[in-house]
Amino acid sequence: MHIADAAAARVEAQGLTRVGLLGTKFTMEQEFYRQRLTDKHGLAVLIPDLAERDEIHRIIYDEICAGHFKPESQQRVLAAANNLAKAGAEGVLLGCTELELLVNKAEADVPLFETTRIHAETAVAEVLKDDL
Repeated sequence: MHIADAAAARVEAQGLTRVGLLGTKFTMEQEFYRQRLTDKHGLAVLIPDLAERDEIHRIIYDEICAGHFKPESQQRVLAAANNLAKAGAEGVLLGCTELELLVNKAEADVPLFETTRIHAETAVAEVLKDDL
């Protein structure tokens, strides 16, 4: 079960076709996640500009991974999500576990999808389906 498939199913269930993607630079820039969303699910995927990608990557590795949760970093991540919405994203995938620990979905101007949680919920549903 691929995390991008689980996330795409949740996005598609809400009728969305254009999503933003936040995560490490690897997740945002390399094709392994974005291409699957595009090729297999037909979703348009937007990513932040280079400066925002660099900052989000820094926040993940230098702060969150070290247990530092700064309000100003939360605001930077929310601003990146909101900028993606202004660029046409109907929702934003939080493609990194650490981002889910930092941001409050209620504070975003756009629906945020916690992909780690979605992936886990999908796996549990699949296991329970087989046990019934």
